Amino acid sequence: MATEEHYYSDHAIDIESPADEDGVHDSFCQLIREQSHELNADVIEMNPLYLEDEDDFVGLEDPPYSPTDEYGDGEQPTDNLIGERWSSDTLRVLSSMPSRTIGRSRGAIISQYYSRTMQLRRRRQSRPSIQHLPRSARPSIRGYRVESDGAGFDEGENKRDRLVNNLQNLPVSDRVRMLKAMPLCLAEKKELRMLAMNKAAHSLSTSQIPCCSQLKYYIIIAVKHGWYSWLSFLSSLQLWQTALKRVSGRFGTGVLSYFVFLRTLLFFNFFLFLVTGLLLVVPQAVTHQGRAQDRAVRSTWGLEVLTGAGYFSESLLYYGYYSNYTLNNGSASVNQSDNRTSLSYNMPLVYFFTIGMAFFITCIILVYTMSKSFGQSFRIDKSKGLLAIKLFSSWDFKVSKKSSVRLQSENIGTQLKELLAEANRQELEVSAFQRLCRLFIHMLAWIMCLGSILACVLAVYYFSVYIHKELIRAQLNSTDDLLLKEARLLALPVVVSSINFFLPGFFNAVAWMEEYDSPSVLNYISISRNLLLKASVLGVLCYHWLGQVASKPKELNLECWESFVGQELYRFLLMDFIFTLLDTFFGEFLWRLFSQKALKRKRKPVFDIARNVLELIYGQTLAWLGVLFSPLLPAVQIIKLLLLFYIKNVSLMMNCQASGKPWRACQMTTIFITLLCFPSFLSAAVCVTYTMWTIQPSNNCGPFRGLKTMFQAGKIWVKNLAESNKNLAWLTWVHTYLVENPLFLFMLAGIFLIVIYFHSQVVDGQRKVIELLQEQIENEGEDKKFLITRLQDIHERRRTVSPRRERDH
Repeated sequence: MATEEHYYSDHAIDIESPADEDGVHDSFCQLIREQSHELNADVIEMNPLYLEDEDDFVGLEDPPYSPTDEYGDGEQPTDNLIGERWSSDTLRVLSSMPSRTIGRSRGAIISQYYSRTMQLRRRRQSRPSIQHLPRSARPSIRGYRVESDGAGFDEGENKRDRLVNNLQNLPVSDRVRMLKAMPLCLAEKKELRMLAMNKAAHSLSTSQIPCCSQLKYYIIIAVKHGWYSWLSFLSSLQLWQTALKRVSGRFGTGVLSYFVFLRTLLFFNFFLFLVTGLLLVVPQAVTHQGRAQDRAVRSTWGLEVLTGAGYFSESLLYYGYYSNYTLNNGSASVNQSDNRTSLSYNMPLVYFFTIGMAFFITCIILVYTMSKSFGQSFRIDKSKGLLAIKLFSSWDFKVSKKSSVRLQSENIGTQLKELLAEANRQELEVSAFQRLCRLFIHMLAWIMCLGSILACVLAVYYFSVYIHKELIRAQLNSTDDLLLKEARLLALPVVVSSINFFLPGFFNAVAWMEEYDSPSVLNYISISRNLLLKASVLGVLCYHWLGQVASKPKELNLECWESFVGQELYRFLLMDFIFTLLDTFFGEFLWRLFSQKALKRKRKPVFDIARNVLELIYGQTLAWLGVLFSPLLPAVQIIKLLLLFYIKNVSLMMNCQASGKPWRACQMTTIFITLLCFPSFLSAAVCVTYTMWTIQPSNNCGPFRGLKTMFQAGKIWVKNLAESNKNLAWLTWVHTYLVENPLFLFMLAGIFLIVIYFHSQVVDGQRKVIELLQEQIENEGEDKKFLITRLQDIHERRRTVSPRRERDH
């Protein structure tokens, strides 16, 4: 503990502390002496208050504080600070405190700043600006007054006129700085600014101004207006900004975190689509070097959009269409026999490195976003302090439109409700028997949830085995109906999507039985259960695709198992979107109609944040898994997210209501990004890496045909490059020991994790420093209350002792 205190004492030297108040009070005295020669008539003396006069006491509104025996010499605590009457000595101590030295006398402020403008004109180059002084070092007007009679009023108006004249004579930058530094209300500052500008305009119109000066003045104004217009245009380009403000104002930060997370996923998919589209899809579409013959069977039922088969089987959507040619100056040649050194576009190499670099850059962006979100959401902030900031400093006075004003007022009102709910939330005291009952109910609920998840996972596994056998039988029996074959392809996605549709409702019923008091805890529990379900189902599906389909493609008579896996992922992604729409229709729209029409209640359903967010993470995991087998799958995900945002937004405004228990979701976005990074992206990256490093690609399709693994594309390219140019022989060593060697990859991953660990430690250290500073501020306030109470106690003792001495004499 001593070492920790020494560490924080060494690292907190540059932070201002109450020990520096002497310099602040010296600055007060200095500023008062500078203007005292013009305000001698206004100086009042703080006379001692007589004890016999009842008006000599002032009541404070500070919270009570009772000192313990450790502060005194065994005395009992004195009276509370509320409702007490204070003597002149106590009032002098109160008036000397920094928080009581700033007054609000308008005439004294104007007079004081008139003196400051005169000094600024004479010493503008030698004296620093007033805006660089600390807030507590601004001029103190305690002890100065303005007479209430007519003469005093006229004198104040004269001082105001002189202040306006002096402001008009100052340069524009100094004038703005002085107006900002004045402790006046906005109406007073606006009036002073208008008077100064009107006089300046009048004086400029009457004087002879050179033409070049006028041109320079108009150019500066035009540039400023253009810059402000550009900033306004950039802010208007933010995607769904108005819709997000409306959601935040009506439903709070919890529901807002879902839509913000959806927009984040849209940006990730747009980046992935941009990379794969420019480097893979466009070159392949331009060269038309895909598969020579079209083996696709057109369906008469038009189910290609749902199954991804038929026409789409031999298109740019899937892996099998892409060629293994190397393009050299417009000609195409097979990659394995091409040893020319001219400028070439090696499709297998580009395919491999495009997918690898896309995942690597996505990982960096995810980790950076997660670390930044950690730094923003896990700050040490207290609801009482945030209430004051939100109440007095959150309004944006640049807002002028009625709709924007309404949105901002709703947003601030909702955030105040959340802060008040967090500040007033108290933990209920329960007995030991009630705790045992709650623990038993929680254990029973978790057993029920885990048992249902296990049952669903086993059902998916055995059903995937059954579908695998049915596909083998369908390949052997060519007399089956085409509609039945395509319906059989949709069986597994429908079963998995049905499980994801019904089981979260069972989780919500179990959570209702548990009766959680905090809405945030309820959401975290629901997220954890839905996450277990999604992760378990995806694990079984990955085993089905990579362990059964990829390892035994001949059993299914598949010429290109990569395209088949890409079709499966396309079907799963599409079915997930369809069942999400069904959940929105049945769970929100029909439930609202049933509640209002049949049950005659005004209640609407509450937006299920945990379920909807896990659906987004599940869909994004499918998109990351399928980008290797279907390079255009991110485009499908982009269309899905765009439609989902508008559908969910309309349904939220029409069918849902805000939660009855307001709660502040200060860490929800961070948790969503963390879940997206580690369970979702990490599992997708592991599956894609396993496929590229170990599984043999198809021999008749795709850019890696004829190779043992996809990873050999880079090895063959480096070998051909070293044979054609002896000066590049070192690339073989680099590829062998840095790319092929797993030790180097483990070292990179270790360095990456170390960087993340150190960043988290820095954030944790900052949190501890903030905690210590907040504790110090609280202790300073308690010390002031204690000193005032002790001073009052001493004064009461002196008052009781003095009459006794008079009687003794």
